[in-house]
Amino acid sequence: MKENKQLLVLTHLSQLLDFVSGIGGFVVPLILWLTKKDEVYDMDEHGKAILNFRISMFIYVLICIPLILLLGLGILGLIVLGFAYLIFPITNAIKASNNEPPVYPFSIKFIN
Repeated sequence: MKENKQLLVLTHLSQLLDFVSGIGGFVVPLILWLTKKDEVYDMDEHGKAILNFRISMFIYVLICIPLILLLGLGILGLIVLGFAYLIFPITNAIKASNNEPPVYPFSIKFIN
């Protein structure tokens, strides 16, 4: 296995493709993780953290949609999730460049 910090940083930052393409922020990290998890040191850990975060955020968005009808609480939830979508990939990209483990708060572990 080789160490490739740039690829780990790119994998975290590729989540921001959602703001451009809609679904690219899930597909690109998934493809990078599946193709490089056995070749790049720590890619398996970072890839699993990213995918768990993405799946968890999707579930939270689904929960917020019906809450829009309930006094607009869903809109507040969607705003908070939007900030999480923007901030956590950037902070974890910085952590990846410093050889720190990824931390995505409120992430449910679907993939171990």
